[in-house]
Amino acid sequence: MSEGTKDTPITEEDVARVLRECGADEAEQPAGKGEAPQAAPKPDPAQAAAAKPAPGQPEAHAESRIAKLEAEVATLKEQLLRELAEGENLRKRFTREREEQAKYAVAPLAKDLLPAVDNLRRALDSLPAEAIGADERLKGLMAGIEMTEKAVLDAFAKHNITVVDPKGEKMDPHRHEAMVEIPDHETPAGHISQVFEKGYLMLDRLLRPARVAVSKGGPPAAPGAGPQAAGPGQGNEPGTKFDTKV
Repeated sequence: MSEGTKDTPITEEDVARVLRECGADEAEQPAGKGEAPQAAPKPDPAQAAAAKPAPGQPEAHAESRIAKLEAEVATLKEQLLRELAEGENLRKRFTREREEQAKYAVAPLAKDLLPAVDNLRRALDSLPAEAIGADERLKGLMAGIEMTEKAVLDAFAKHNITVVDPKGEKMDPHRHEAMVEIPDHETPAGHISQVFEKGYLMLDRLLRPARVAVSKGGPPAAPGAGPQAAGPGQGNEPGTKFDTKV
């Protein structure tokens, strides 16, 4: 190299000129000072075929998923309907119990007052009408007892409490309590001959059954036949022995 060109730097223009002189294509010239970009690698056909799902596989998977979801929906729907039915039954039961409590709220008090009402009636039936008419003070006392009994019965009626007086009716074990069975030719068999204590009914609920004597329908007693003497071990109270001879 000569001394005249020793210190002269080589430029890009010089490189391009030399390449042109050598017949190089301009496309192969460097784009700049950096390295030329490399071409992207081509995809492998085998890998692409493996990554692609088989024909029909997505449809089968979707159908299986849909069937599973439909089964879950049916189960949840059944549970929801069952819970709704149970809630409705509870609501109806609570409503019915609340209504019954409101209707029968005075039933315990009424039961406690029944013996007092019985005693008022016993007091009225204890004296004959002749004795009451002969004594003005006794007459006033009995009038007061009658007014008291009427006031209590009127209070019962306001709360739908009625008296059950079944004399002569057919025996009903749901409303009557048979204390004894006696022969009575005037009352058919199975019917009530006597009423010892009246019953009370509140709406459709029985507060106390009527205590009664039921007729066996025995034959009429013979004319002039009186009660026989009490034998050993037999009582002589009224109603314990009857003459059934014809």
